[in-house]
Amino acid sequence: MSETSPAGSTPRPEYHPELAPLVEGIPYLDVTDPPVARRTLKGLEAQWPPVDTSGIIVTERAVPGPEGAPDVTVRIYTPETPGPHGGLLWIHGGGFVMGDLETEHQHCASFAADGGCVVVSVQYRLAPENPFPAGVEDCYAALEWMAKNTAELGIDPDRMGVAGCSAGGALAAALTLMARDRGGPRLVFQLLTFPVIDDRMDTPSARRFQDTPVWSTPHSRASWRHYLGEGHEQRETSPYAAPGRATDLSGLPPAHVITAEYDPLRDEGIGYGLRLLEAGVPTGIHQWAGTFHIFDAYGTELSERAAAERTRVVKEALGA
Repeated sequence: MSETSPAGSTPRPEYHPELAPLVEGIPYLDVTDPPVARRTLKGLEAQWPPVDTSGIIVTERAVPGPEGAPDVTVRIYTPETPGPHGGLLWIHGGGFVMGDLETEHQHCASFAADGGCVVVSVQYRLAPENPFPAGVEDCYAALEWMAKNTAELGIDPDRMGVAGCSAGGALAAALTLMARDRGGPRLVFQLLTFPVIDDRMDTPSARRFQDTPVWSTPHSRASWRHYLGEGHEQRETSPYAAPGRATDLSGLPPAHVITAEYDPLRDEGIGYGLRLLEAGVPTGIHQWAGTFHIFDAYGTELSERAAAERTRVVKEALGA
């Protein structure tokens, strides 16, 4: 029996049976206070099981950052099987204000081991200490470095893509716009997982989901404020910050967009995917019913299916 609400009120979320028991125990990430949110996230990361890195080689190095900025640290995941392989630049999530190379270490290892591609994961500068465009320019510098060093990395230069989760999805989408507009690295794929797309937050899902697990509209409002600065609503927003602001999506690489039903970001992600299709960009959209933001990180059978699908999509896009 589904849970009901009084007549005229907003229906309550009907979470997938595997996810519903988890909802009450999910810690609150207080994005209004980035240091607190970072400590909470690090505490969660400390509880995660070790990541299986068998079959891949994991290294870290500092690569040149944007002009006048510090070097950018990247973590490289290389399959032990002979290459060249496809190359994937991965950008972690965290609302622009938290997260690091450990946050989505599992994803990157899976892409390399099961997806058969070289993964370059980026540690970009975080807001509010380093607001836009610091983070996206760090990611673009890492992408340029990857493209210039394909032979050393064992990457096929004709099989390069970008991917990211949540705020990382915003950064990944922005990179495709920047690469197109700047005549930069040629990309053949973009994976946008629960992506942050539009700072206007003017969609049915953004208006409705004010207290959903993991991420809600108040989280979005705070993260945009940290990333774009106080009063950003009264200023013009660059599409390199909020890709939903871009008026021309033609000429972008094929995309796969993943969204969750009870996520305030749902409608902007789906809307961006539809606009890519309208612009002639081959695009797959998978909307997962009964789920919340980054539900694929919670170790359920449903989570594992979502992770396996994500890896399969990468393998099909960047595989030999």
